[in-house]
Amino acid sequence: MQIVASKAQVRAQVGRWREAGERVTLVPTMGALHKAHMDLARLAGRRGRVIVSIFVNPTQFAPGEDFERYPRELDADADLLREAGVDLLFAPGQDEVYPRGLEDPTRVEVPGLSGDLCGAYRPTHFSGVTSVVARLLLMVLPDAVVFGRKDYQQLVILRRMVEDLHVPVEVVEGPITREMDGLAMSSRNRYLTEAQRRAAPALHAELRRCAARIEAGERDFAGLEREAAARLKDAGFAPDYVAVRRAADLGPPPASAAGEWVVLAAAWLGSARLIDNVVCGAAS
Repeated sequence: MQIVASKAQVRAQVGRWREAGERVTLVPTMGALHKAHMDLARLAGRRGRVIVSIFVNPTQFAPGEDFERYPRELDADADLLREAGVDLLFAPGQDEVYPRGLEDPTRVEVPGLSGDLCGAYRPTHFSGVTSVVARLLLMVLPDAVVFGRKDYQQLVILRRMVEDLHVPVEVVEGPITREMDGLAMSSRNRYLTEAQRRAAPALHAELRRCAARIEAGERDFAGLEREAAARLKDAGFAPDYVAVRRAADLGPPPASAAGEWVVLAAAWLGSARLIDNVVCGAAS
């Protein structure tokens, strides 16, 4: 596995692969890798050459969030990527990604949706995500890019960004990788105490309960959201939201329609902010 830190290096290698007729897929990450990231890398590997980027992006953290303590474990991450058969690790520094600094960087924003759900609680977050992903796509110039479904809102926003800007890249959706008890794998799960870790699977269980009731024909979405939030509070969480939305675009679901919907939640458990979602189909 190659490890490179500059745009010139990664573009040179991508160019060589492309000249040889090979396809290149990028998996953007912030490091602190675990099995879920490896699953995304292996999904990318079915399509050809794999590049995993590691960059802890400062512009998607608000003041007071965990940017400073976010785990940085490049050597351990590189070992995992080698085992997963990744071809190249792209680990740029901040100056490479933001050559003019962070004072007033160029931004790419998806309005409307970026201010909803998680965006209502982290108002600058998605602007930072779309801006850094746009940079990484232009630095690497891959044929495809893999985003995990655990952050469903982020996936929808990034799909829209790619479509709206006519970026010539295929967006590949990676499934959620879960622990045996249902907890979605996340780098931030390490913030949980032992007691909190035992309680954490209740988040996924509550979303599954809501999804089952929707599939059974229940249409009082506001009532379902309130009940789920109350049950999470009783389980020790501090929920930011529980929401039922259209799966395609995260718009509000009509009360009388068939389709694919998603139940999403973000909730604090101690110092860890956990997110999860369950997609469900419902007959009218």
